[in-house]
Formats: sequence, structure tokens, C-alpha cells
Amino acid sequence: MAVCARLCGVGQSGGCRRRGLEDGEEDEVRIEAGAVPAQSGPRGPRTLLQLPPEILVEIFSSLPGPELPSLAQVCRKFRQILNTDTIWKRRCKQEYGVCENLRKLEVTGVSCRDVYVKRINPRVKSGRFMKILPDYEHMEYRDVYTCLLHQYRHILGLWQPDIGPYGGLLNVVVDGLFIIGWMYLTPHDPHVDEPMRLKPVFRIHLMERKSATVECMYGHKGPHNGQIQIVKKDEFCTKCLQTDYHRMSGGRQEEFRTWLREDLGRTLEDIFHEHMQELILMKFIYICQYDNCLTYRRIYHPLSQPDDLLCPGFFKGTYGSHGLEIVMLSFHGTLAKVTKITGDPNVPACQQTLEIDLTRPVQLPDVEHLRNFDEMSRLVLDVQAQIHREQRLTGSDEEDGREVAAVRGEPGRPLLPVKRPEDKDANKVGAEENDEQEAPAHSFVLPDGVTARSEEYPRSCKMCFYGTGLIAGHGFSSPERTPGLFILFDEDRFGFIWLELKSFSLYSRMRDKFQRADAPSQEAFDEMLQNMQSWTT
Repeated sequence: MAVCARLCGVGQSGGCRRRGLEDGEEDEVRIEAGAVPAQSGPRGPRTLLQLPPEILVEIFSSLPGPELPSLAQVCRKFRQILNTDTIWKRRCKQEYGVCENLRKLEVTGVSCRDVYVKRINPRVKSGRFMKILPDYEHMEYRDVYTCLLHQYRHILGLWQPDIGPYGGLLNVVVDGLFIIGWMYLTPHDPHVDEPMRLKPVFRIHLMERKSATVECMYGHKGPHNGQIQIVKKDEFCTKCLQTDYHRMSGGRQEEFRTWLREDLGRTLEDIFHEHMQELILMKFIYICQYDNCLTYRRIYHPLSQPDDLLCPGFFKGTYGSHGLEIVMLSFHGTLAKVTKITGDPNVPACQQTLEIDLTRPVQLPDVEHLRNFDEMSRLVLDVQAQIHREQRLTGSDEEDGREVAAVRGEPGRPLLPVKRPEDKDANKVGAEENDEQEAPAHSFVLPDGVTARSEEYPRSCKMCFYGTGLIAGHGFSSPERTPGLFILFDEDRFGFIWLELKSFSLYSRMRDKFQRADAPSQEAFDEMLQNMQSWTT
């Protein structure tokens, strides 16, 4: 009630108190003397109840939605005011971005098959189509807020499905009057610069007042019954109640061909390599185990700092015969870490695929010498040997191979961060300073003998650093970190040359916008990153 008093202009010195009346008389909330309320008549209103209803509606519309139910317990007039749908419409818009009009709803993003269903009329030989849209005409924004948005607010944001080594990226968003879980699929290999593909996994909406309906979107027979259960903080699970909707008349073989065509953009005839056939078939068999029940764990978008080498975030990367995978780039002092969001049977999701030492720049030779793999390899291995020498001299064998910067007398951050696109909007003086600080472009070409999924990689780079990459045998057996070269091309692309594998991975930024995905603090993000590695170890 102190919040109400402040909104009414009473100030912090004023306060509200409730005085119960007997014999069914309405409760009265009075403002303590000493304040100067808005004038109404000779002396102005002396209680909140004397304010016009439209003023109370405006006040209550400015309060957080979760606080309104307790406010309704103050008195009957407050309860009546809180039945005004305008209040809840504003809360839906301000807290969850809902802009749709319940009374003039236009169905967008919903296929005709979802909107209409064919029903057979026994009196008529031909079938007829019946509309199966929710009864929005008799629904209120209060129902939408309390029974849908507020009830399922805990599952909004980014999540990683627990699909063994394969992982994934799920984004749960408010989409109109629906809550939809979108699974992000990488572009078809090897087109790493193309946008992500989205696939709905489940949706939640109100089919009738006071009751939210969960529908599984998996399969090819349309939405069907499902369940969502919040297991604990930052973890929930989905369950399909009609798995027959997932099956096809042609059996597993037809399901496999359809999955291969839609998810990988291939056919069996396109896959000639026997090892690749085994990997693809293994993935299909594994993920089919989870078409009934699946668990999701919350993940955060990495936080950004002004002196980061480039904006952290999610990227798509090429991983040889495993195809494209989703990774997350984050910065931790003098280290940059690249963590797998999706994975494979060798290095599973949640493991740290790359670690870059930002205090160890590598100066590339000219293009002709760079073509020589041995020359490029020598530069990287010289840095590795220097690290080992410094570790022996200092007697330090720090966690994750981190070096003591004081021994080298170098700063803990790179001197030349890449100029970001948002910096271009600065004033002229600032723009000139950024031009001076921007690292000059250097011609780049892959050394002979280094394999790449595509020859469409940038031919110039900003800077290079020493790094290590994680490799392992099947089933994440005998994992080890091997040296490599990190190449920063621009704000949205980087690459890594794996010396031992003689292969090149190209990473391109995901440009998708994520809501409710930022970590509450750097400590919370670091804790999540530490917990992730235990999920698939």
C-alpha cells in the first residue's frame, strides 16, 4: 500500500492503513494527515477510495502483475477495479510484449491445418470443416496473464535439451497469445553463413478460460496433447501423451528418410562415405529415444564487456564429418572460451571445444609462406614451447593452462579490440579514434594440406592467437587438448586450425535475437558454465 500512496503523490512520508468496518460496510483506506493530495472539492480526497475509478485504474496498471492479487484483498472496491481488463492488457504488453487484441484477433503464424479440422457430419455425405480456434471472444486479458503468461514465466528463455552427446538450443518465447518452444537447427552443411532454421517443439495457449493447454508439436500429424513439468529451478521436462502422432505409416525407414531430408537436407543417395552414414544413423537412433519425454536445462547468453575482443554470443561452426554445430563464445579475463551447445559422439555438447590465450598473439607470415603448413605449424609450436618454459620457470601448472602474465610483463587483455558495428554511430572524433585502434587487415589463406568443409572462408583477418582445441575418441574417450591457431576475421566470424587434425573450422555468428536470456550476473554465468561440463561428462 505504500507503493499506492507514492503513486498517488502522497510521498514517502505518507502511508496507507486499512480500517475494517462492521455490518458489511466497505473497507476504507485512509491516507495519513500531513500530505497534500490531489484536489477534489474544497478539501480534496482524504482516502484512496475517493479517487475516481479511472485514476485507480491508471495507478493499478503501473504496478507489477504479481502484486495485484494481494492488492485485491484490501477491499471490495479494489477487487472491482482490478476486474478492469485494461489493467491486465497493459501488464501483458509491458511484461511479456503481448500486443494482440483479444477482440480482433488475426491468426498469424498458424497453418490452416492448425486452425481448422475436418469433421464428418453424419447427416451430410461430405465432410465439413469446423474452426478450432480458442474462444478468445469470451476470454479476458486477466485469464491470459494469470493462467498462461505468469504461470509459465519460469520456462521463458534459452534451454539445452538433455539429448546425450548431441544437445541442442531451445528458445521459449511469448509469440502472440501462445508460448512456443522453438528448437534452433543449424543450416545445412556446409553453409555456415546461412541463417538458423527454427522448428516448433511445443506450444502453450488457452483453449478456454482458466485452463492452459500444452501441445506437442513433434511429428507430422499436427499438434497433440502434451505436458510440461517444472522439475526444479532452471530445469523442466516435456512429455508427449500421444506418441502415435510421431509415427509414420512407412515405419522407421520412412521416418529416417524424412528426418534426413528435413533436418540434414540430404538423402541416403547423397551420402557416400561409410563413416558418415554410421554417424548419421547413430544420431537418428539416439534422438528417437527422446520423442516421449525430454529434460531441458537453462543456459544464459554470455555477458559482454567493453574491452572484449569481439561481442560474445552463439556461433555456428563446421566440424568435419559431424557437420555444423552450435557453440558459445565467452570471455574470462585473458582467456576466450568456446563451449559446445550441440555436440557429437566424440566431443559431446557442454564441453569446452576451444580455449584461446589472448596474451599470445601470433604474427602470420606473408601469404606465400603461410601456404606452407610446416611454417605455420612452427609458429604455433614455438608459442607452445615458450608456455612450457615459463611454466617450468615459475613452477606453475595453473588450471586450464593459464599463464602468469606478470612473467611476460604483458597486459591481461589484447591491445587492439575489433571495432564493433555499434561504434560507428559515435561522433566524428570517436570514429577517428576507433579507426586508429582498429587492427589492420592481414591477407590470409589456408596452408596446403589443411582440409575445410568449404572454400568460402574470408581471405583477410584481423589478428591471430595461440589456442588449444579439444579432441577425443568415440564416446569422449581419451580427451586431450592439442595446439592450434585462432584466426579472427571480423566481428561475426572466426576460425581455428587444428594442427594435429590438419583441419580448419569456420564459425559464423547467429544473428537471432534472444529475450530473457542474459545471465543475472557474471558469477551466475560462470557457475552455469562449470555445471554444463558435468552434464555430459
